[in-house]
Amino acid sequence: MRSLFFLAVVCFCNPILCAGDGPAVRDFRLKDDAGKTWSLDDFKDKKAVVVVFLGTQCPINNAFAPRLAELHQEYAGKGVGFLAINSNEHDTLETIALHAKKHGIPFPVLRDEAHLAADRFGAQRTPETFVLDAKRTIRYQGRIDDQYGIGFQRPQPTRRDLSIALDEVLAGKAVTTPKTEVAGCIIARKPLAKGAGTVTFAKDVSRILQKSCQECHRPGQIGPMPLLTYEDASSWADMIREVVSDKRMPPWHAAPKHGKFSNNRALAKADYDKLLTWIDRGCPKGDDADLPAPRKFAEGWLIGQPDAIFTIDKEFKVPAKMPKNGVRYQNFVVPTNFKEDVWVQAAEATPGNRAVVHHIIVYVIVNGKRFDSEDGIGNGYLVAFAPGDLGVSYPPGAARRIPKGAQLVFQMHYTPNGVEQADRSSVGLVFAKKPPENRVRTRAIAQEFFSIPPGTASHKIISRTTFTKDVVVWSLFPHMHLRGKSFEFQAFYPDGTKETLLSVPRYDFSWQATYNLEKPLRFPAGTRIECTAYFDNSSGNPNNPDPTKRIKWGDQTWEEMMIGFMDYTYVDAKPRAAAISKLSE
Repeated sequence: MRSLFFLAVVCFCNPILCAGDGPAVRDFRLKDDAGKTWSLDDFKDKKAVVVVFLGTQCPINNAFAPRLAELHQEYAGKGVGFLAINSNEHDTLETIALHAKKHGIPFPVLRDEAHLAADRFGAQRTPETFVLDAKRTIRYQGRIDDQYGIGFQRPQPTRRDLSIALDEVLAGKAVTTPKTEVAGCIIARKPLAKGAGTVTFAKDVSRILQKSCQECHRPGQIGPMPLLTYEDASSWADMIREVVSDKRMPPWHAAPKHGKFSNNRALAKADYDKLLTWIDRGCPKGDDADLPAPRKFAEGWLIGQPDAIFTIDKEFKVPAKMPKNGVRYQNFVVPTNFKEDVWVQAAEATPGNRAVVHHIIVYVIVNGKRFDSEDGIGNGYLVAFAPGDLGVSYPPGAARRIPKGAQLVFQMHYTPNGVEQADRSSVGLVFAKKPPENRVRTRAIAQEFFSIPPGTASHKIISRTTFTKDVVVWSLFPHMHLRGKSFEFQAFYPDGTKETLLSVPRYDFSWQATYNLEKPLRFPAGTRIECTAYFDNSSGNPNNPDPTKRIKWGDQTWEEMMIGFMDYTYVDAKPRAAAISKLSE
C-alpha cells in the first residue's frame, strides 16, 4: 500500500514560523503498516514529541531499539509522545512492521516513501532523533546517546543526549546541546541518475559485489543488509561509498607489507575506483544481458554444504540485561557417534542467534579429556566463530582428525542486547576425501600472566613459543578483547634471522579474522614464534569498559586475553634453505 502524505514546510529562515532553539515544523500526514494515518495533530496534547528516523537493517539503529523502548516507557507518562519515520527507499510497510515487532518498538513507525519527511527535517542517518516542544519547534537534533558508534560499543553511555534534551524541554529550559553528531547508517534515498555511464551494475559492480561482499551480505549471514541485486546496491549506494572510502569494508586489517594471505578481503584499487565511479554517476543499471550468473552459496553456510551438522540439543535463554558478573561461558556437549576416525577438511561454527552470540569455540573431547594434550589452550581445538570470521578450510592434503566416539564441546559466549533471546548454535563439517598427508593442529601462543595499569594507552605484552620439530604453518589468528590495539607475529629462526609474519596495526574486536597464508610456511626445529600485542586501557579508547581498573586475564569481554593462534602440521626435518618459504619471496 502506498503512503499518502502531506508535509508542510520546515522553516529555517522565516521568523514568523521559527521560534525557540530551532525551526518550527508544521503538520504532516504519513501512514503506518496498518494503513492508519498519523500526524502531529495526534500529539497536540503532548508537552514534547520525539521523532526518530529508523531503518530495518542498520546495526547501530537496531542496537538502540531497546533504549528507545526504555525512553518511551520512562517519558510517556511525563507528557512526551514518540513517533518513528522510516525513509529508506528499499524498506516496505511489511518489513517495517516485522522490524518493529522483532525489536520491540512500542510506538508508531510511519513509511516516508519518497523520503520527503527526511528531506524536510534534514535527517541524514538512522537512528537520528528530533525533539519538538509543544509549539512543534525543533529543540534538539542528533543521537540518542553515545553508547554505540562506528567501531565501538561502550558498556554504558557517557552522555544520554536525548534524555537530557527531553528533561530540559520539559523543565522549560534551553537545551544545553541542541545538536549532536549521529553515528549510524545513511538514510537510503533513491539515487539521482546522471547519465548512462561506462561503469554499470550489470557489467561491473555486480561482479565486484559477488567477489568481495556477498559472502557476508546475504540473508542469514553477518552482513546487516543483502547486496545481491541492483535494488539492494543502489539503495545503499551512499553507505557503500562511505564504508569503502573509509576502508571499513570489506573488513581486512593486515598490514600489506607483511605476508600474503589467500583470504585477503581488501578491495583492489581497480574495483574501488569502479564502485565510486558508479555511485558518482547515479548508479546506472546497464543491460541485464551483461549480468553474471548469481553466485551460489550453501544456505546458511560459508564452507559449502557440510557433510555433517551438529547442533546444541537444547535452547539457552539469554537474559535481556547483562548480569553484574556477566553471562558465564556455557559449555554444551554434543556426541558425534562416529564409528571410525574422520578427517575434517573444512569446519564452520554458526550462531543460532547472531544477535546475542559473541563467540563460539568448538573443542573435541575423548574420554572426558580434550583431544591432543601438547598445546595448552589449543588442546582439542576444532573451529571457532567470532565477529567477522568466516570458518576454516584447509587445502588438499591437510585436515583435522576427530577420533571415533568423540564428543564436541560448544563453548558459548553470550552477550545480552536488551531483549530476552534464545539460541541453539551449530557446527558444520566437510570431510576430506581421503586421509591427508598432514594432520592439522593448533597452538595457542598465549600470555596469561599480565597486569595492564589503569589509564595506560599503549601497554605491551609478549608471548612466545618454540617449535621443537619442523612444522608447516597454515594460518594465524590474533585474539584480544576490547582494549586490544595492535598485534604482530614474528618468527625468529635458528640461524639468527627473523621476519614479520603478520602485522595487525589496528585490531578490531568487532571484526576478528583468521589469516590463511597464501603459501604455507615451513619452519625448522628451534624456530621461535613471538607475538607482540599492545593494549589501550585509557579513556581515549571508546570501547574501554572502565579505564580506572587494572586489567588481568579473564573470560569476560571487560577482562582481557592475549593469544596468537597458529594452525600447523609436523613435517620431516629438512635443511633450512629447502624448508623455509620466506614471506618476502
